[in-house]
Amino acid sequence: MAADAVSEGGAMAEERPPRLVDYFVIAGLSGSGAPIPEEPWVPEPSGPLRPPRPADPITDVAVIARALGEEVPQGYTCIQTSAGGHPLELSAGLLGGTQPVICYRRGRDKPPLVELGVLYEGKERPKPGFQVLDTTPYSHSANLAPPGPGHPRTYLTYRRAAEGAGLHALGITDLCLVLPSKGEGTPHTYCRLPRNLNPGMWGPAVHLCYKVGLAKANTLVYEAELLGRYPEEDNEAFPLPESVPVFCLPMGATVECWPAQTKYPVPVFSTFVLTGAAGDKVYGAALQFYEAFPRARLSERQARALGLLSAVERGRALGGRAVRSRRAIAVLSRWPAFPAFRAFLTFLYRYSVSGPHRLPLEAHISHFIHNVPFPSPQRPRILVQMSPYDNLLLCQPVSSPLPLSGASFLQLLQSLGPELAVTLLLAVLTEHKLLVHSLRPDLLTSVCEALVSMIFPLHWQCPYIPLCPLALADVLNAPVPFIVGIHSSYFDLHDPPADVICVDLDTNTLFQTEEKKPLSPRTLPRRPYKVLLATLTHLYQQLDQTYTGPEEEASLEFLLTDYEAVCGRRARLEREVQGAFLRFMACLLKGYRDFLRPLTQAPSEGARDVDNLFFLQGFLKSRERSSHKLYCQLLRTQMFSQFIEECSFGSARHAALEFFDSCVDKVHPEQDKPEPTPLVELEELSGSELTVFITPPEEPPAPEGSESAPQYCYDGFPELRAELFESPQEQPGALPVPGPTRSAPNSPAPRRTKQETKVAQRMAQKSAAVPELWARCLLGHCYGLWFLCLPAYVRSAPSRVQALHTAYHVLRQMESRKVVLPDEVCYRVLMQLCSHYGQPVLSVRVMLEMRRAGVVPNTITYGYYNKAVLESKWLSGTPGGRLRWAKLRNVVLGAAQFRQPLRERRRRQQQQQAAAPEAGGAQTEPRLERHSPTRPLQRQTTWAGRSFRDPASPTGRLVKSGSLGSARGAQPTLEAGVAHMIEALGVLEPRGSPVPWRDGSLSDLSLTGEEPASGGSPEDSGSALSTQSTEAPEGLSGRTPKAGGRQDEARTPRRGLGTRLQQLLTPSRRPPASRGPPPELPPDPPPPARRSPMDSLLRPRERPGSTASEILLSSCSLCRACDSLVYDEEIMAGWAPDDSNLNTVCPFCACPFVPLLSVQTLDSRPRAPSPKPAPASGSRDAPVPGGPGPVLSDRRLCLALDEPQLCNGHTGGTSRRVEAGAWAYLSPLVLRKELESLVENEGSEVLALPELPAAHPIIFWNLLWYFQRLRLPSILPCLVLASCDGPPPPQAPSPWLTPDPASVQVRLLWDVLTPDPSSCPPLYVLWRVHSQIPQRVVWPGPVPAPLSMDLLESVLRYVGLSEVHKAVGLLLETLGPPPTGLHLQRGIYREILFLTMAALGKDHMDIVTFDKRYKSAFNKLASSMGKEELRQRRAQMPTAKAIDCRKCFGALLEC
Repeated sequence: MAADAVSEGGAMAEERPPRLVDYFVIAGLSGSGAPIPEEPWVPEPSGPLRPPRPADPITDVAVIARALGEEVPQGYTCIQTSAGGHPLELSAGLLGGTQPVICYRRGRDKPPLVELGVLYEGKERPKPGFQVLDTTPYSHSANLAPPGPGHPRTYLTYRRAAEGAGLHALGITDLCLVLPSKGEGTPHTYCRLPRNLNPGMWGPAVHLCYKVGLAKANTLVYEAELLGRYPEEDNEAFPLPESVPVFCLPMGATVECWPAQTKYPVPVFSTFVLTGAAGDKVYGAALQFYEAFPRARLSERQARALGLLSAVERGRALGGRAVRSRRAIAVLSRWPAFPAFRAFLTFLYRYSVSGPHRLPLEAHISHFIHNVPFPSPQRPRILVQMSPYDNLLLCQPVSSPLPLSGASFLQLLQSLGPELAVTLLLAVLTEHKLLVHSLRPDLLTSVCEALVSMIFPLHWQCPYIPLCPLALADVLNAPVPFIVGIHSSYFDLHDPPADVICVDLDTNTLFQTEEKKPLSPRTLPRRPYKVLLATLTHLYQQLDQTYTGPEEEASLEFLLTDYEAVCGRRARLEREVQGAFLRFMACLLKGYRDFLRPLTQAPSEGARDVDNLFFLQGFLKSRERSSHKLYCQLLRTQMFSQFIEECSFGSARHAALEFFDSCVDKVHPEQDKPEPTPLVELEELSGSELTVFITPPEEPPAPEGSESAPQYCYDGFPELRAELFESPQEQPGALPVPGPTRSAPNSPAPRRTKQETKVAQRMAQKSAAVPELWARCLLGHCYGLWFLCLPAYVRSAPSRVQALHTAYHVLRQMESRKVVLPDEVCYRVLMQLCSHYGQPVLSVRVMLEMRRAGVVPNTITYGYYNKAVLESKWLSGTPGGRLRWAKLRNVVLGAAQFRQPLRERRRRQQQQQAAAPEAGGAQTEPRLERHSPTRPLQRQTTWAGRSFRDPASPTGRLVKSGSLGSARGAQPTLEAGVAHMIEALGVLEPRGSPVPWRDGSLSDLSLTGEEPASGGSPEDSGSALSTQSTEAPEGLSGRTPKAGGRQDEARTPRRGLGTRLQQLLTPSRRPPASRGPPPELPPDPPPPARRSPMDSLLRPRERPGSTASEILLSSCSLCRACDSLVYDEEIMAGWAPDDSNLNTVCPFCACPFVPLLSVQTLDSRPRAPSPKPAPASGSRDAPVPGGPGPVLSDRRLCLALDEPQLCNGHTGGTSRRVEAGAWAYLSPLVLRKELESLVENEGSEVLALPELPAAHPIIFWNLLWYFQRLRLPSILPCLVLASCDGPPPPQAPSPWLTPDPASVQVRLLWDVLTPDPSSCPPLYVLWRVHSQIPQRVVWPGPVPAPLSMDLLESVLRYVGLSEVHKAVGLLLETLGPPPTGLHLQRGIYREILFLTMAALGKDHMDIVTFDKRYKSAFNKLASSMGKEELRQRRAQMPTAKAIDCRKCFGALLEC
């Protein structure tokens, strides 16, 4: 593989990644030359003491035949009884039996035996390296089986340690025989041979067991201490634990006496894990080795204990002895990169025992700590060159949603086998005490890590010490469950506790007492257990074929070429074993989310108890009856309670829990085979082959003309000298430790998890193939963009509670539009904002809305919801009085609703009377009493507050007259109190202020609310959320007369009484400042002359009608390949379902190109305030929006409806500053990725700063386009003016809210902002030119003669007669063939559509009907001209995907 190499300096100067290693320590006996303590360190006994064992290992084994008169040889020990004390007689009572007996001898004169076996002659061959014991010491046959046919000759086999193995070679230390028929089991820490020594038909079965250990003598043990460390200062985020030396030397620092010629043993590598109070793990790796120890530091008593002095002749020293001490060097890190740690520590040890060197050892230590980072996507491969012959390769860990750990599932499976692995899984699930031991300390950590990782998503909550030192061995007597790993030599001193399950990794055995046995594997769910066992068995058979060589010995060429290929098979098996356990856990907890209990009311004591958060009995009843015993124990464990709490309130593991939920959805427990797709899907790391080379530290410069002489030579590992360490090149502060990414203060977490991002990408890829789904996918991402900006919008709003209710209504609008959300960020952000601003009731409503939409909340969303309900401040006190007033208010509202039909009938009678000639001029009086029954009910902002209406308005109060009089001094009565309550509530009003109540009853009350704007109904849509003042300006049409407005009100459908009462049944407390009701979001487009209620939300009581700035946006882009204009819906249809692809596809030439979003900003703000011009409502040419629409001949009036007033409320002489630009038009998928990155790096506050348009123009203008396209409220238009005004004064609390949102008008245009004068003019522009209708852009170029007014009228006439095929044919004939004819940048479909809209007006244009007619015309012409020719001449209509995009987002309807 070709790898790109970069130097260390260039790659690492860009950013400071986390270090690979944080600390380097040395542990051993303290003191440089002082005497060691007189008394050796003896740990407190943690269990029953065992009798002392012989010090020498077994070097020989023999078989003697007693029936042949053979005696036990000298020095041999005969095994005469079994482990339980029963007599042993092999082939006893049989004729011809030799009565064989097994004997053994101890000593140190030869290498010890390391393994035994049993060979059946004729059925197999001896294993390689084994010798067959076929004769006795007296040259007789050593056959153990009884004589006779049918009995195979049975011999013992043995394997001896290699010559020169040294004093520390593992060997067999004990032998015994067991009789299973007598109830004898394998003794603890013994290995049992599976072959029977008595294979005949007579006599009991006999099995040989042996114990492997390290037989030592003449040893003093002391507690290890810290001898040196680097760096000397603690990292604030990660201080060095005080117990590190004990873990570096878990069996203590020893002083030993060896024969003088004994070679130094190979250093022993061990790993350990330290767990902090918060549950975070620190990984350590240590290398233990021996060094010479001066005899002068030993006292006479210690020398005698070590065998250095003669026991007979006091004080005489014995020759041929050497004293050695054990020390350790270690590194600590937050990353479990154990192979790299092993390579580095081995290099340091070799460096200390070789030499001389030009660089001190301290230079290599500091260089490695400061300059070797942990691999990242920017540095996926790091090759560290420690010397010309020592290299190590660091690769970025496989990107997996599972938590990173030091687990090795292959070593677990290889050490225990499939059945024992499943048994341990059951023991961990039921929280038993587990004691894992081995003679290989590096194996303990990887296996224990696998034990706590196999129960994912459960997290082990009890004591966990993968490598337990002798100093902490008292944890074995703890009365709580634990998982502890310990060296097997511990059992040379102590017996295991009775209630502990011991797991021997060296002999693949499980040792447990009868009273503390875990449940049988049969209690596991039957089919998931069957699949798990079959999968592990299949993988266990493949383990021998994998590469297990020492990686630290690999060459540089191997690391760069074949490392990934050779180790890839082992990594694949590792993932498959982990995936098998993950599938079992997913089947075990299948459907658990259905039994979670969300909080729906004010929290009380015990709200966090698992019984209140999870329906335990319901979950238990949903399981198999045969597994109830298992589930009963599992549900009572601490880790299950913690799991439910994490699912209910969120935690740092929320991404991993969400991944587990996706696995639960994928598995099918009823199947007998695993799913074909793996649960753990690995992500592509980065696709980069970049390799960063870390060079060795630089040698000191030598004088000119000479070479620097080596000056550093060590007899052992030296004491660290601070002056020899290299100072870091750029180290202003401590490197960041790995952890969660910094988030902005007081900002919700709008980021998607990796799992949500992957699911969204899959949904987008599936939706891209279906036109309707693709449009809904884009729409869902657009709403996700708005909710990402919601925190900034809420902070900027004067009434934050009102803004939260606005967001809630946006959710309801999404449900009504059936928006398909790719994730749950919308609900999650709103829930967290409700928690931040103390609105728990609104959080409950959001959850109910979420369930109503059919969305099941994942772990993250569910956690935010419960946090919002639990941590928010609920209303205190008894709500009895408030509820009574609410009930009374609902009664009043209900009575008023029942009076509505009577008032309608009375109003119709009054209208008939007013229309009669004899009524004369008496029409004024009934007009005062005329009332529209369609005024909406308004939610109140306070319980005793006034209505949202202006208090100065005469119609906003209740007026009493008649019998109750104007009675200011009347006595208070119950009816007067009710009337006062009604007035205080502000939801009812009399039918007219001057008209008194006739009888003081409720029949004369009507519903009050905001005065509906003329020409529109309160149920109209999105203008309630639009920050622009009007969709069409008031310059030409002006204010509509009241009569027209009331006619529109009469035509507006009413909302149901049940809906109103349901909303009023659960009132919420709001601050007195929020006087406006939450804006409604019906799906219809807003009326032309209605102002948005969000204007009052951002800046209430502003004078409407004045527009300080106008922003024109257009997404119409030019394809350079074919010189054709591509419009918005076609751009959307051409986007790829990729969040990194900016291109779209041209519908005419199929070439990819980057579309542009064109922007023009027209700033008309005068320097001095000027009076507002009078509206043009008195113009007799202005059409009335509420009246009948214009006809085709009223071309100017049609244009007046479509073309907004150019001055837009300003005087014609006011100068306008025009700024134009074009930025990339991004897909919502791409924009969301960029916005998430921006918010993650700079916080959500950046979305409300005036610098946003200049600092991030692409993101800003795209957001503004989408928000205006969907009529969603935002503060982005205000930022345009704020950015033009320069930096705000420091005393302004919200400088971006200084401009009035109504003073910024945003217009979205369908066509280009500035047409190309060198191209052929569009037909709709020529129509306006020929008709002498004023328009926004004047055509600057010449007009071709064929495009005359007669042609345009003919096209319109054909369209009006539903003969679109003739209009298309006429245009094609007029334009001519492509090479020589006129070239239109717009297609034929677009030209006819825009021309029809310009002539008829957008209110009288049905695009759906036009599309149907055009499609019929295209098919008719295709039969004569051919579809290919029509496509070449660009006469085809948009694709189905483009039409669906326009249907979902709505047509712009303005050119």
